[in-house]
Amino acid sequence: MGYSNILKNRGVCNCASGKLGFFVNRFAMVAAGLILLYSLFPLRVAAQENTPSKEPESSIQLLQPPTQGQPTAPITITLKDALERARKNDPTYLSAVSDARSASEDRIQARNVMLPKIEATTQYLGTQGDGGKISDGRFVTNDGIHVYRAWGVLHQDLSPALLIGTGLQRAKAAEALAKAKSEIARRGLTVTVSRSFYALVVAQRKYATSQQAIDQAKHFFDLAGSAEREGQGPHSDALKAEVQYRIQQQAFDDAKLAIENARLSLSVLLFPTLNENFSVEDDLDSAQALPAFPDIQAMAVKENPDLRVALETAREADFDVTAAKTAFLPTLTVDVDYGIEANCFALRCKRASFPEVGVVPNLGYFLTAALTVPVWDWGTLRSKLHQAEYKQQVAKATLNQEQQLKITELYSAYNEAAVARSAVDVSRHTAELAAESLRLVNLRYQSGASPAVEVVDAQTTLVTARNAYIDAQARFRAALAALQTLTGTF
Repeated sequence: MGYSNILKNRGVCNCASGKLGFFVNRFAMVAAGLILLYSLFPLRVAAQENTPSKEPESSIQLLQPPTQGQPTAPITITLKDALERARKNDPTYLSAVSDARSASEDRIQARNVMLPKIEATTQYLGTQGDGGKISDGRFVTNDGIHVYRAWGVLHQDLSPALLIGTGLQRAKAAEALAKAKSEIARRGLTVTVSRSFYALVVAQRKYATSQQAIDQAKHFFDLAGSAEREGQGPHSDALKAEVQYRIQQQAFDDAKLAIENARLSLSVLLFPTLNENFSVEDDLDSAQALPAFPDIQAMAVKENPDLRVALETAREADFDVTAAKTAFLPTLTVDVDYGIEANCFALRCKRASFPEVGVVPNLGYFLTAALTVPVWDWGTLRSKLHQAEYKQQVAKATLNQEQQLKITELYSAYNEAAVARSAVDVSRHTAELAAESLRLVNLRYQSGASPAVEVVDAQTTLVTARNAYIDAQARFRAALAALQTLTGTF
């Protein structure tokens, strides 16, 4: 019994130890599986982070104003078209043009004042009679109860100011002044439209540059991630590539925003209602050459509207002084009346006051000449003369200062255009060098000779160089527009 009991106890012990080993083995397998999954999880996360989205564009959707009416194909607008459209919509320019046209009408009126004025008048004068006692009426000015007048009147003022043409000359100066101001408004509008036009062109070019930059960043991102997964590149390169890619994504969104803002700003200038259904012609590469400075200087002397404004203002002041001086002289006024003033509306009839004379002609004339001499007006004329002289002094000082200022502005504007033209050539060559540098750095990185930071720096340098080239072209265009405000179109 003792032996059998011992065997039974051993069997039980062997059975228990076998089940325990089975559970231990299962637990070890599960633990090993969990450890393996845990070790692979970071690699999977890293692979997911290193894989960019298939679409490089951001998910940001910019809001746009609703389109009026049915959508149509966008129109292409050149700079010339933009200027013509803006001149039809800009209130400041239209106001200046209206003032110039009004000044032209003032000149016509001033010329007509110098000519004789002819008027025609027809009247009937009914006078209360004296019961037939006398043929005339109760008023001594009338020679009958019924008086008819049909006159043609010629009126002429022969003042000293009229004889020397002061009013007409001043009106001509005012017309030239208004035209010069309208030209200033036109040139100023040209600068404004040109800047907005090329701001949109620049935004479009920078948008294209941003697209190229994000494509290059994506390519480097894929390359760095692949090298890391294959164990041929460090994780720091993958992180650097991802940072560069995300930066270019943000730059891409900013470029898209810049296009929309530039389009809205230009639309306000070109259309009477808000309209974004248009595109602009990119002619940055076809800028005209900068003329030589002697030619620019000659054009500024002849075509500068600011100098013309100051000059015509001084002329106006001179004519005001002349008019104030001639006001001290006598004025002769002549009126010539031709027609009838009779007791009947006819060319011939009897006079009521002289019936015995019979029928007499009624048609005739009379002349009135009046000489007016200023004697005493409590110093009003002298005060007006002083006012005109004060304005004349200010106008002369303004003209002198304006001449010096425009010479300074001409040198400054020409120098700005020359520097901007040089910057275009330099920045274009710099962009070409930056593109070649990026190509070489990419080859060196693929061969393991360059670190990731050199690739990122080369990509950033290329984007900066291309944007600088675009900005230089726009700067030269703006400099030409500013220079032409002083010289006119060349």
